[in-house]
Amino acid sequence: MPQSVRQKPFVVVRDDGPEVEKLRGAVVAIGNFDGVHRGHRSVIDFAMKRAAAAGKPSAVLTLEPHPRSYFRPDATLFRLTDERQKLRLLASTGLDGAVVLTFNAALAGLPAEQFVSEILVGRLGVSGVAIGFDFHFGQGRGGSPTFLTEAGARYGFPVDVAPKLEDEGRPVSSGTIRIALEAGRVVEAAELLGYPWFASGEVVHGEKRGRELGFPTANLRLDPACGLKHGIYAVRVGIGAVRYDGVASFGRRPTFDNGAPLLEVFLFDFSGDLYGQVIDVALIGWIRPEEKFSSIEALMAQMSLDAERARDALARMPGAFPPLGEI
Repeated sequence: MPQSVRQKPFVVVRDDGPEVEKLRGAVVAIGNFDGVHRGHRSVIDFAMKRAAAAGKPSAVLTLEPHPRSYFRPDATLFRLTDERQKLRLLASTGLDGAVVLTFNAALAGLPAEQFVSEILVGRLGVSGVAIGFDFHFGQGRGGSPTFLTEAGARYGFPVDVAPKLEDEGRPVSSGTIRIALEAGRVVEAAELLGYPWFASGEVVHGEKRGRELGFPTANLRLDPACGLKHGIYAVRVGIGAVRYDGVASFGRRPTFDNGAPLLEVFLFDFSGDLYGQVIDVALIGWIRPEEKFSSIEALMAQMSLDAERARDALARMPGAFPPLGEI
């Protein structure tokens, strides 16, 4: 996913906030956009091309929280991107902004016809809409691509429907990417996403065992629903605009305490205090599964080998990092 040069700020509108006027008349791509993967980008590209031809702004309309979390609050949902990560990825595309609708009982119960008349036409005054081939919306998922195309004809806006996208027979979808990450196949996930999958978070204090072993780490607590396979990864870390290579362990530290999952990142050629800072950790390559060692010495020897393998993997992918815009 190439990063675009932005000429103006990326506008984020929440529900019917006053900034909506900056995006009124936009051509809007609609979807949840979890991961902002290549399939999502094809929908966004339809919106941006039509907006450019019409001299209108381009934007996405997305939902938070994820509708699946609303309808099944007790079920675990491994999100590829939280709201902030999603908006940062969207801000890198060249879009003018995003409209974030709160998915609650009122929105869930809004019939498809009212969604079109009240939100797309009344609130946003859309000049066009782009959706994916399998997009449904409105109460009981009553709105389909065919319904929206017909509604657009009635209300006077065109609708583009992006076709299904596959990569070597694999559907480019959030579900396919989740399955790859749950198996530790981060290179496959990156191929489907169009960029390396990444985690973001505040660096927290750990047990400082890494420092004692000669591998001081920056520790992140990921969403408990994160389904990433426990193991060792080659990573590239973003601290602001600066990038560092490194090696990371995600898991429960079975040699020590088998505790709550933690992402522990050792940055190569770095010294400094990162506590309290928010960093981005992009997974570039898989090294090995998490395992329990018989001794600290055996663990330290393996950690040295892991670091060497990570350096090799990173050298083969110079510059690989997710495109992140400012919000």
